[in-house]
Amino acid sequence: MMLEIKNIKVQTKDAKKNIINNLSLSINPGEIHAIMGPNGVGKSTLSKVIMGSNKYKLLEGDILFQGKSITNLSVDERAKKGIFLAMQDPTVVEGVTNSEFIKTAIQETTGQRINYFDFIKELEECINKIEFKEDMLHRSLNQGFSGGEKKKNEILQLKMLKPKFIILDEIDSGLDVDSLKIVCDNINDYLNENKDTSVLIITHYPRILDYLKPDYVHIMKEGTIQKTGNISLAKLTEKIGYNSINEVSECNNDE
Repeated sequence: MMLEIKNIKVQTKDAKKNIINNLSLSINPGEIHAIMGPNGVGKSTLSKVIMGSNKYKLLEGDILFQGKSITNLSVDERAKKGIFLAMQDPTVVEGVTNSEFIKTAIQETTGQRINYFDFIKELEECINKIEFKEDMLHRSLNQGFSGGEKKKNEILQLKMLKPKFIILDEIDSGLDVDSLKIVCDNINDYLNENKDTSVLIITHYPRILDYLKPDYVHIMKEGTIQKTGNISLAKLTEKIGYNSINEVSECNNDE
């Protein structure tokens, strides 16, 4: 098992609100899972809880990564184990260039100093594939970047850091059709080269699932997963809406 979430209950740090209630999810190596749902049901919260954000408190349950609990690990410790979160709204860090950030992140996650020549060569190959302007490597992390450029920058970091488990939190938000295809093509290339890598996609809309083919689609409402199926569940949800999807008894066909 790559990731196993066991019946977790999560509330905000100030204890004012329970956001996730009795949620369980199992993801095997090489699997792609998508979680869909309306605003405010806890989708992005789930991604942050997996990553170890200190804004939330785990009241019950456990999260296991490759068979071991990670609930007491910090964000950086989880990252070092191979968990990567492509954020919905990537952070701006002034004074730290993109290239320096990526180089430092690689050294921190691997515990080894990198060969600078090999690093630059691989970095240039990656920016060409995601159609990223080279001068952005020398600018402060995400500073002045458009929404699409920030998302491409997340994919650049992903390809350089080589994680085992990838969380895509609304990576499609703010991307035009061409940029979405570039982003997804690069993710698919990475997955083809790293067959055991697992992916959790958080999204409102199924258009990204036309590019990143999920093995399972989960509908999340009221802080928990209420229905699971395959890609046809996502397509049906787009047609009839989240409020009506629970009335559907089965959705496991491709038609």
